[in-house]
Amino acid sequence: MLSLLTEPVNRRTAKRMKAITYSSYGPPEVLQLGEVKKPVPKDDEVLIRVMAAEATKADCEMRSFSFAVMWFWLPMRVAFGIRKPRQQTLGGYFSGVVDSFGKDVTQFSAGDEVFGSAGLRLGAYGEFVALPASYTITAKPCNMSFAEAAAVPLGGLNALHFMRLAKIQAGEKVLINGAGGSIGTHAVQIARSMGAEITAVDSGHKMSMLRRLGAEHFIDYTKEDFAAAGRKYDVILDMVPGTSYSTCIKALNPNGRYMSGNPRLSVMLRSVFTTRFTNKTARVAFAGESIEELRTLKEMVEGGKIKSIVDRVYPMSAAADAHTCVETEQRLGAVVITIHDGDDDLSIAALDASNLVN
Repeated sequence: MLSLLTEPVNRRTAKRMKAITYSSYGPPEVLQLGEVKKPVPKDDEVLIRVMAAEATKADCEMRSFSFAVMWFWLPMRVAFGIRKPRQQTLGGYFSGVVDSFGKDVTQFSAGDEVFGSAGLRLGAYGEFVALPASYTITAKPCNMSFAEAAAVPLGGLNALHFMRLAKIQAGEKVLINGAGGSIGTHAVQIARSMGAEITAVDSGHKMSMLRRLGAEHFIDYTKEDFAAAGRKYDVILDMVPGTSYSTCIKALNPNGRYMSGNPRLSVMLRSVFTTRFTNKTARVAFAGESIEELRTLKEMVEGGKIKSIVDRVYPMSAAADAHTCVETEQRLGAVVITIHDGDDDLSIAALDASNLVN
């Protein structure tokens, strides 16, 4: 940390910085490592030296402009650029060190280790990112490396949102479909901390990891339909866009709750009728990613209730490989890109996910 605070002044005031950018939509190879203008924080902003950023499924979807949920396409295209991306530096979830801040910022100091969400501003694939101090940013958990901390906000914020929305009670049976993803792995741990009995659904190679995270039961979706066995659940968190809505609703107990993390438009419409006219509830509310939720996650991490699972760590020059790894879904946990060199926590090519959940 000392080296971060005592680096030469000319480095701090440099007007250019390294960043992973893309100028057209397409495959992972459109990502390029180059130089862009270093941001200058406004009066209400904090400038963060990014140490690590998670390579997320959302990053991949925005890069390729191919979305699992099709109704996203038109509003996202209008917002982010019809012919080419307006914001050419991706990265929504990060960890880093506060470099400087505007005159109206009082809650941060230079050298603070932080993690959080850049929201739709993105930009965490660059060496520095300037964000409003009011954004979802808080102190990094003291018992995590920068790589591990960068892998918390996306999965943790969404998982905490859905588990709270479900109002899980101790002893309830919870099924998580797509449990091996970033949101799913956090949801398994959070639901377990609430006293639930967890059934995880994903591909077979993720079974061992998910059991270590707290899932009592595991269903390999390539071999078995979770609804075919006739088991009933109090809560279903569905992270898989193509799952049959009616199948999920039928698999609920009376007064059961269905949560969809990637809702199709038809699911959003049908959820209204399910909630109003049956004894079951269907919710598709998106996570607000509040600062209170992020601070709660920090406390849960430091209290040993949840961990992030980092499968692989890539340098900036291998961003295309990081995206390929995310898209092929052969990972066991999060994929992280190191943004700044020289941090011992990040000087690795890969992490063994099994070591992070023992």
